Amino acid sequence: MSTAIYPGTFDPVTNGHLDILNRAKELFDGVTVAIAADNQKTPLFTLGERMELLLEATKDMPNVSVRVFEGLTVEFARQCGAIAILRGLRALSDFEYEFQLALMNKKIAADIETIFLMTQSEFSFISSSAIKWAASLHAEISEFVPPHVEKALIAKYSSFRSDANG
Repeated sequence: MSTAIYPGTFDPVTNGHLDILNRAKELFDGVTVAIAADNQKTPLFTLGERMELLLEATKDMPNVSVRVFEGLTVEFARQCGAIAILRGLRALSDFEYEFQLALMNKKIAADIETIFLMTQSEFSFISSSAIKWAASLHAEISEFVPPHVEKALIAKYSSFRSDANG
């Protein structure tokens, strides 16, 4: 059985992430979405919230699971029995960073491949950071994220405004 992991922060999950995941689940028998617990980012959503958002987004994908991990991605891939790490690419700037990571991972775990999947063009400009920025300014984001994620973003930024005004 071929298994891959799709690691990331997923803060929040976007339609671009889901595009990569939908194509990856056709290439592998199983895909584990791996939410990074420890990274240098300061997420908007808690780890539990990100898990809930991803579980909802993947509920109709029987060969997809969602797990949290800490530490090295390649070590988590080994724990999952994965043969590959999936990475989505939007632009050339993504490739440079991802290429460095892939080389480092290959040095640490020669038996695990990194597979790059290009996002479809309609998702090439979408990033979680840009979506959070747009949502914070009350912009329309429904074409970039699933409906439940849009609601979560609206609720999160509404609570910030309530706290600031309270």
